[in-house]
Amino acid sequence: MVTIKGPAIFIAQFIGNDAPFNNLKSIAQWAAGLGYKGLQLPTGDARFINLQKAAESKTYADDLNGIVQEAGLQITELSTHTQGQLVAVNPVYDQLFNGFAPVEYHQDMKARQQWAVQQVKYAAKASQNLGLSSSVTFSGALAWPYLYPWPQRPAGLVNEAFYELARRWTPILNYYDECGIDLCYEIHAGEDLHDGITYEMFLDRVNQHPRANLLYDPSHFVLQCLDYLQYIDIYHERIKMMHVKDAEFNPSGRMGVYGGYQNWIDRAGRFRSLGDGQVDFKQIFSKMAQYDFPGWAVLEWECALKHPEDGAREGAQFIKDHIIRVTDRVFDDFASSGTDASLNKKILGL
Repeated sequence: MVTIKGPAIFIAQFIGNDAPFNNLKSIAQWAAGLGYKGLQLPTGDARFINLQKAAESKTYADDLNGIVQEAGLQITELSTHTQGQLVAVNPVYDQLFNGFAPVEYHQDMKARQQWAVQQVKYAAKASQNLGLSSSVTFSGALAWPYLYPWPQRPAGLVNEAFYELARRWTPILNYYDECGIDLCYEIHAGEDLHDGITYEMFLDRVNQHPRANLLYDPSHFVLQCLDYLQYIDIYHERIKMMHVKDAEFNPSGRMGVYGGYQNWIDRAGRFRSLGDGQVDFKQIFSKMAQYDFPGWAVLEWECALKHPEDGAREGAQFIKDHIIRVTDRVFDDFASSGTDASLNKKILGL
């Protein structure tokens, strides 16, 4: 059995222009002071990691590890959420996603997509240089605007979208395999991979690729009314990463899953700071221990109410309190009668 590693923290929501949130060294020291043992790094801010350089220079990757280790932490994984989103963008979202790429790509959708593919590949090699085993991304979305089947979708539209999604991702997955890195898709609203069924549709079209794995985040399933505990039972062999993030869903006679175009604070389903929502983390951590989850328990903080620094401070202790140090012996060993083949046969009347 394997004890989950942690607590760790995904720093994307904490990066800013003021100390200690404006460079890798100071944010690592801040996280260590709260009790974290690992940092999950976004890869779009050169103050924290120059992704191309980390892919091309083992020396630079070693320097990054050294900065984090000096604070008593480890780099847990790299994130390419924003770049992965740009691997597949339906034209309806073209302008909205320009902010995820450098300005020189804003007027050329094809060039932007090629840039994103290269970025995601850089993360594979950078992960290898850093001594990591997994990286997280988004799948992007071609079919998402047609999620609700009204107006009626043309026959074959979704199938064509998923075959195109697989065509774009298969070479990337192959490169991750060459680098020995699992690519973990965060199953998330707004992505074509947004639940178990869509993940299975994608897996079928990438021929069950061994590197096409999962980041588990129950908060996104609470907002979809999906059974986030059974999900672990179904997909535990593919779950290689974990975000510990809370959420709540409080439907009313006026609002349900779709949220009525409201801002996050007014939606029926919204993300909450750890311990303030409805996610049953005791059951989640039990299942992760049961299935020998090999990775880190990583806080992803998103909340429309609580201050992020309070969420980070409380989250470290919350995760620490929920990690199960797995047993090294069976609880009823004291009553064992030992191993005796002849006795077994006698008991069975053989």
